Amino acid sequence: MPARIVLHFHPGWPFGQGTVLEAIAASGVYRSQWETGTSNGGLTAFPGGDRWRWESRLFKGRYDDADVVGRPVYGAWNRRDDPYGASPRFGSAYLRLRPEVVERATFCWPDSFYDPQAVGGPNRLEELCALADAGVLDPSLLPVAAADVPLDDPLNDYVEAHVHGGLLIGRDVEALVLDPSDREAHAGVLAHLGCPVEEHAGYRVTAQSIDPAYRGSVPVELARALGGTITPARLAAASRTADPQAVKWLWHCMARFGRQ
Repeated sequence: MPARIVLHFHPGWPFGQGTVLEAIAASGVYRSQWETGTSNGGLTAFPGGDRWRWESRLFKGRYDDADVVGRPVYGAWNRRDDPYGASPRFGSAYLRLRPEVVERATFCWPDSFYDPQAVGGPNRLEELCALADAGVLDPSLLPVAAADVPLDDPLNDYVEAHVHGGLLIGRDVEALVLDPSDREAHAGVLAHLGCPVEEHAGYRVTAQSIDPAYRGSVPVELARALGGTITPARLAAASRTADPQAVKWLWHCMARFGRQ
């Protein structure tokens, strides 16, 4: 299949009184951090915050005074047609967008967190993909905080995408692709989502299969506490009571070491 923009998320993680997937299904809309107040990355979507600052630069002030509803949503260009998606650090599931959405998208490499200089529309995708494949970036150009998010981490290997003009499930989504454990856990919601549903091969991890050098001891300890084989659905259930940072890091470990 040709490359597509994909938007990753965790279907079963809590949102309001329900889950992220339930919120998407109920509204038929995929919303940005500006609207939801949640993120699998940093929470800086407020005037003067890091996300506001980089959006102001990337989009030349277009959204500086915009209503939160009108701001772009973030995804990645699945340049390798990876069945697990383009940027799984942000979720076990992803929405695969229809090809025409590319025409109202912008892209950058590396992630906007790094204050990238390589930014543009679909006409620059070939160039941005080549930069990502090469993985070369002058460290002197990076913000100081980026030292904690190394580019050589496989979970950071993606060309970021920004979809402008809103994202409606029925209009813009080709399919939702998710883990088998989530498909089973959310069968009732998926029947009303309004788009086709597919599976990837799944993620599975145990405490013993995690390299503790990757995210430290905290996610390993959480994996031991949960016991047995951990799936995205089990981690989603744990996210209701466990330390959010430990959950986030354990997901990173699952995404890094748990592909089936």
